[in-house]
Amino acid sequence: MTFLPIVSRELRLASRRRGTYWIRSGAALIIMLVGTWLFLILRGEAPKDLAMVLFCVLTGGAVLFALVSGPRSTADSISEEKREGTLGLLFLTDLKGYDIVLGKMVAGSLNSFYSVVAVLPMLAIPLLMGGGITLAEFGRMALVTISALFFSLTLGICVSSMSRSAQKAAAVTSLLIVFFAAGLPACGALLATIAKSAAVNFLFLAPSAGFSYYLAFESQYKLSKTWFWGSIGFLQVGSWFCLVLASVIAPRSWQERTPGQSALGWREWWKHWNYGWGPERAVLRRWMLDTNPVFWLTARMRSKPAMVWAFLGLLASGWCAGWWKFRNEWLNEGIYMTTAIIVNLALRYWFAGESTRLMAENRKSGGLELLLSTPLHVRDILRGQWLALRSQFLGPALGVLFVECLFMVATIRNAIPDEGRIFWFALWTAGMLMLVADLVALYWVGMWLGLTARNPIRAMGGSLARILILPWAGYGLVLLVMVLREFGPRSYQASPDWKFFVGLWFGLGIGVDIAFGAWARQKLLTEFRLAAQQQYESKKDFWRRWFGSLRPHVSGLPTGNWDPKVGG
Repeated sequence: MTFLPIVSRELRLASRRRGTYWIRSGAALIIMLVGTWLFLILRGEAPKDLAMVLFCVLTGGAVLFALVSGPRSTADSISEEKREGTLGLLFLTDLKGYDIVLGKMVAGSLNSFYSVVAVLPMLAIPLLMGGGITLAEFGRMALVTISALFFSLTLGICVSSMSRSAQKAAAVTSLLIVFFAAGLPACGALLATIAKSAAVNFLFLAPSAGFSYYLAFESQYKLSKTWFWGSIGFLQVGSWFCLVLASVIAPRSWQERTPGQSALGWREWWKHWNYGWGPERAVLRRWMLDTNPVFWLTARMRSKPAMVWAFLGLLASGWCAGWWKFRNEWLNEGIYMTTAIIVNLALRYWFAGESTRLMAENRKSGGLELLLSTPLHVRDILRGQWLALRSQFLGPALGVLFVECLFMVATIRNAIPDEGRIFWFALWTAGMLMLVADLVALYWVGMWLGLTARNPIRAMGGSLARILILPWAGYGLVLLVMVLREFGPRSYQASPDWKFFVGLWFGLGIGVDIAFGAWARQKLLTEFRLAAQQQYESKKDFWRRWFGSLRPHVSGLPTGNWDPKVGG
């Protein structure tokens, strides 16, 4: 029998796919563009400082990409096989647990690995510029990047072997990566502060890829060689442990097991708490069914809003702990803005996951076909999904906006000049309006991509890329054009003030929200049934996947006079 047959098969298939080469070239091109943008922005700096900034940004971006590869690439590898009922069929053959685990990991992570391999030579460009960057320093950064990638991928495949839900697997993998990369060092720092110790315990820092990245620089490596190699060793041991654990769990997790008496008791209690008790459950069901049947189907679990509130409460507790420790030093514009950015990103991420999951899971399970066979119209289905999302996120979103209003008032009070107060008012107002617009756009785009993408994780990634990443890419492109204009004959003109940059950021964000939101809404209202019949989205044309068709018909069927109430 061939050694690791699934790995060999996936490698042969990947060698025939055009996307394998395009992704590898695209990753190197992105690094080149980012490096060029930084070089032009910082062209007035000394070569030594410019080389160090380029090296830090490029290597930091590579490590960050390596860490997010697990939730994106391998977190749904085995859980998808469980949902489709094909994992048990694989174990009817002579395949072992490690054959399937390694094969699924290679299948899901090959493009991420190729991207990192293509990016690593680009990271050596600052080395050629001088600036005190050594060849050993570059080698350590490459080692940290590969180790972080391996750790993220194995952690994702391990969580996937224990889960059946794509969203839960991706969320748990993301939380574990954040915990190891930032949570453990933060706990160690807090304990060191309480104990009035000058140093943090090494065990809290070793599993963090960020700690390895920090020690890879020459100045820190000379002082802490042992700690650097110890951290790399922790990442490798943890990676292989996750890989072995996944190989042991996968053959034992595909079967449905009968729970014991204690497990049945907890499940019964959780069911009653989640769906309601007796008459309360009947009243809630009657009200939700009268409002919208799809609303009852997707929003009957009370744990979903409670989890969002619990997450916000946990963040609020951490913020209050920081205020209790540092008092007035904690109350400044930097803390306010950092808190708002973290909470807004988390809320957008969670909302995008839920909006894509609702459609993707119903489509996978066949529930969407049952809904389409009822007298319900497409607008009724979409309204029910919107009501479910509103019941889960409306209260937390209003709470976040209220807290950000308090932050805005505190920031304006601390700003002395009138111009500074106007700046902070405009920035906070634009950020809050952008949050509302992004959530509305993520609803429409997430619903459409959840209906057409292959799995919920890809749908969520596509939604976040369109609504969150694309405006910032456009913002950077505009800044690059402005820098290039300074080389022209009109370089003597004064640079724009803050109003231009805040307006540009707000305009790009709102423009992208309106464009993609309107596009997804039109697709949902006119092509819902047609998209629900297709197994996977077409991969033939990148531009039509991202920006839609310019013609108002699909597969030769005109949709210009399509009535959603009749045809939907």
